[in-house]
Amino acid sequence: MHHEDFCIPAGHPSLAGHFPGNPVVPGVVVLEQVAAALQRHQGRQIAGFRQVKFVAPLLPQQTAALELDVADSRVRFRVLRDGELIASGEASSA
Repeated sequence: MHHEDFCIPAGHPSLAGHFPGNPVVPGVVVLEQVAAALQRHQGRQIAGFRQVKFVAPLLPQQTAALELDVADSRVRFRVLRDGELIASGEASSA
C-alpha cells in the first residue's frame, strides 16, 4: 500500500469555473492526482478507470490523503480528508 498527501492550491486553473464564488476541486483533478501518484510510485500509467465514486467534496487548500493498493495491473485507491472518505475506485494500469 502506498500513501501520499496532496493539496490543490486556491489558484489552480480548474477552480475558476468550478464553481465561481464557491470553488470545489473537480473530480478529474483528484483523478489526475491518483494517476500522478501511480506514475511516481510504480513508474506506470493509468490505462483506464473502471469504477470511481465521489462521496464528499474536496475544497482548495485542503490536504487529502491518497492510498494506492496495486496488484498486477489493478489499482485500487481511496482519497481521504481528515480521515473521511471523499473518493474511491479502481483503475487498470499499463
